[in-house]
This record gives sequence, C-alpha cells and structure tokens, in this order.
Amino acid sequence: MYNIVDKIKALKKLKNAIVLAHCYQPVEIDEVADYVGDSLYLSQVAAKTDADIIVFAGVYFMAQTAKLLSPDKKVLLPQIEAGCRMADMLSYKQLKDFTSKHPSIPSVCYVNSTAEVKSECDICCTSSNAVEVVKSLGVSKILFVPDTYLGKWVEKQLGNVEVITYPGFCPTHLQIRPIDIENARKKYPHALVLAHPECHMSVSSIADYVGSTAGIMNFVKNSKQKSFVIATEQGVVDRLKRDYPNKEIIPIKSNIVCPNMKMTSLEDVLYVLETEENEITVDNDIAKRAVRCLDRMLEVSK
Repeated sequence: MYNIVDKIKALKKLKNAIVLAHCYQPVEIDEVADYVGDSLYLSQVAAKTDADIIVFAGVYFMAQTAKLLSPDKKVLLPQIEAGCRMADMLSYKQLKDFTSKHPSIPSVCYVNSTAEVKSECDICCTSSNAVEVVKSLGVSKILFVPDTYLGKWVEKQLGNVEVITYPGFCPTHLQIRPIDIENARKKYPHALVLAHPECHMSVSSIADYVGSTAGIMNFVKNSKQKSFVIATEQGVVDRLKRDYPNKEIIPIKSNIVCPNMKMTSLEDVLYVLETEENEITVDNDIAKRAVRCLDRMLEVSK
C-alpha cells in the first residue's frame, strides 16, 4: 500500500495534479487526497484550484461538476462506472416533464444530478447550503430535484416556502428507518443521534441533529458530548472514529454503505494518474448553462 501511496504522491507532483476525495470514499483514499470533504467544499476547491489535473475520488456527477467549474483542467474519475443512483432517477426528459407541470416556478437542483439537469435548473445546492440557497431566491414556492427528502427537510426549516419535490431519493439513506433510531436510543441512551437530510423525514424528524456530511462531522468535533450515533454513510463513521478516538462513534446500522462510493481504490487513483484515462468531458452548450447554475450557488455560499 505504501509503495502505491508514494507513487501517487510522486505523480501528483510531477503532473501538477490534486486528488479530491469525498467523505464517503474508502478511508484509505485520504492518504493521497489533497482535499477531503463534502460536495460543497469540494466544489469550491475545484473552482479555485491551480492544478492541471483533478483526480476526483467520488462518483460521476462529482467529477462532472468539477469539470464544469474548471473547464480548462483535465478531470479524471478513477472508477468510471461509479455513478449515483439518486442522480440516475432524473433524466433531462423527466426534468422537462416535471417543470412543464409547474411553469414559472424557480427550480433548485441538488448537486447529486447530471450536467444536463443542472443546465435546465435555476440554481444548484448541496445538503450544506440547501436552506441558504432556497432562502436566497426570495420566493414562496420552488421546485426541488431530484431528492424529495432533502427538499421537504428544507421546506420544514424555512416554514414559509412551499417546496414541490421530484420523487427521487438516496437508496442508501433510505435504509435507515425510525425503528433504527429507537433501537439505538435504547442501547445507547447517552448518545446523540446525528442524521443526514437525505434520510426519510420520519428519521430526520426524530434525530437530535440533522445536517450535511460536513455538518455532522463538525458537530462531533465541536460537541462536548462523547457518544454519537451516526445516521449516514459508513465513510463518515470511519473518519470520525479515526479523527476522534476519545469519542464513541456508533454507526446506526452496519450496512449503510453506498456501493458506488466504495468502488474506488488506491490502485484506481494510481492508474488514472499514470494513464490519464477516464477523462470527464461535457458538451459545450450544456456546460455553459450548467455552470451558471453552479456559479449562482457558489455566489450564495461565499
């Protein structure tokens, strides 16, 4: 493993490359990553980097987003088959059908979507800034795609905005049910339950804290509490256990794993750095429209 790590680090230096890694990736990827974080943080890094090559240890929409924000950079995806099941639930045609039923209502797309979907929406968001983005529109009604649960959670936080959602969801987060929270509280009565807003509303409504990947990790970092039940993807659990060995980090269940996020290996990162294969490209017309959607989000989140 260490030989692979050394090779990757040498190639990064030689080719002026950086590795961006999402928090749901296998934890060993952090050994070679220049930046590790959630979608908002990594989007901001991609927009500002001076690197010639971006290796995105994540899934397809993330690498595509990096390419939109850094069109002059070469963006490589270590595992080209790593998609997002939520993003795949909403095609360009399905979006057009959905928006045509609700004319003149602004559309907000979750970053977990394709460039084609972003190109037809007014503004993008992540789970970190979704409330802030919707609030910035200053309207009483919006369309939200593709995640119905994040959209409805935003609606609950704001109270004065109707959020009409597309019926997409994250299959991994939907495995977490209210009974899991109840069982965790019985077994760990002193622990706080921290959940991601992609969870079903019946889960997020009874959690002690609901927030993005970065929000959950910061909560653990800053809290005086010592025990936490983590209701999100296993990668967050792994990093929290590593970073806070003096705190008790408990996964809500043992199987909350995104299979696509776990496809990437150190060998894959090395391979694309050596060969520069799996380059991400986006049609110019789509890219011009999609990047406006992303730029509006980044402007709100400065």
